[in-house]
Amino acid sequence: MFRKIYTKFYKRIDDIQISFIVPAFNEELLIEQCVRSIIDAVAINQTYGYAYEIIVVNNNSTDMTAQLAEQAGAKVVFEPINHIARARTAGAHAAQGDWLIFVDADCRMNAGLITDIFELIKQGKHVGAGSTVYMPNQPWWAELLLRIWTLLSVWLKWAAGALIVCNAEAFKAVGGFNLTLYAAEEIELSQKLKKYGRQHKLKFTILSAHPLETSARKTQLYSSREIFKQFLYLILSPLGALRNKKKLPMWYDGKR
Repeated sequence: MFRKIYTKFYKRIDDIQISFIVPAFNEELLIEQCVRSIIDAVAINQTYGYAYEIIVVNNNSTDMTAQLAEQAGAKVVFEPINHIARARTAGAHAAQGDWLIFVDADCRMNAGLITDIFELIKQGKHVGAGSTVYMPNQPWWAELLLRIWTLLSVWLKWAAGALIVCNAEAFKAVGGFNLTLYAAEEIELSQKLKKYGRQHKLKFTILSAHPLETSARKTQLYSSREIFKQFLYLILSPLGALRNKKKLPMWYDGKR
């Protein structure tokens, strides 16, 4: 039996296990670099002594995503329904870790961010965290939107879907992701974790010292008009859009 420190949710530092969960639908172009970036970043932080696993959730891909993920060193599980919340949930169900780190497949992890996450876990004062993000090579208007989101994210402590860190037991206690939502489920989870944290005197924060690199492919695949139209619809009819996959083509039309 593990000896415990801090609260009932925190084991001895050298007993902690971490699960990286990567939902992936037709990500053969980027999945290998995502998995390898995690492996490399953890290797640089090996002095923390945390055991870890990488779980790629093959979300009904029709390309080489699953095979490439396995070759890169990940465990692959299958989720047949194309739904990001279901994919993340399938990964959480398969995970063995005390902490869950959800990372999107079009992201590259960096060693500094892993240091910040591991240090947060070591301190034992947090229930979870998100991270600021940056997208290289995007147009000015997309950079402006990202800066607005970053301000909101840090101010309101809303995690971006690109990276969500949470204690596994807390994740289960709050009910995980809302499976009725096809987008923004990470914001609702942030709200639930913040509430849980207040009840247990634990913090939820947004890490900003080492932003996560994520792909700017949406600005390459969609016109500025299409993107603004999508976000306008989300603002005018949030529940109608978030609960209807057909209303969210930027997330679910399969363009890669």
